Amino acid sequence: MDRATRKQRKKEERAKRRASRKPSVLVQEFWNLPNMLTLGRILLIPVFVVFTSDGDPFYSLMAAVVFAVASITDVVDGYLARKWNLITVVGKFMDPLADKLIVMAALVMMVRLGRIAAWVVIVLLARELIVSGLRTIAASEGMVIAAGQEGKWKTSLQLVGVISLCVHYVHPLDLGWEVVTVDYNKVGKVLVYLSGAFSVWSAVVYFRAFLSMLARRGGGTDAQNA
Repeated sequence: MDRATRKQRKKEERAKRRASRKPSVLVQEFWNLPNMLTLGRILLIPVFVVFTSDGDPFYSLMAAVVFAVASITDVVDGYLARKWNLITVVGKFMDPLADKLIVMAALVMMVRLGRIAAWVVIVLLARELIVSGLRTIAASEGMVIAAGQEGKWKTSLQLVGVISLCVHYVHPLDLGWEVVTVDYNKVGKVLVYLSGAFSVWSAVVYFRAFLSMLARRGGGTDAQNA
């Protein structure tokens, strides 16, 4: 058997071994529709940044569409993951990460364009860091802090507010019975300010719930020791 034949056979054997090898658990968890939608939401971030880099009416409207699509996919991938029982460790990591990345990118770009005050964005981002830190500490201690209604209001107001800030300009809105002009920047600012208030409220609620769980846990430990 010549050298070329042996080399070809080894190559074929390696190909057979690769074909018969099962994909890793990480790959199996990653490749499903909900996670693909989440990944798509992350890939939309550069597109959104490009559209908001100029700030003219057309690109502002396109940025609002991109952000709205990302928000819709957030709802859809969560629904599909629960319906099809495809809740994975990868999904649990990627989904909140994608949400925070695109919201953070949107808020930073709105500050760059002068459409929202920087202090509002600082408050919103600080809230996300505080709540994420509390959740991480609680999870490491085997505790779960459930999301309250105020957090859901914060998210809803923030998403609609950011979309309005992306549109920014004054546009006519047909209500069916009359046409009104809407200053989307003003609408967006009001909604984001309201979301900031709910953000502070929800952070306080999270912190109190965290302290309450620690107190109950400490009391139970003391009781067992007694």
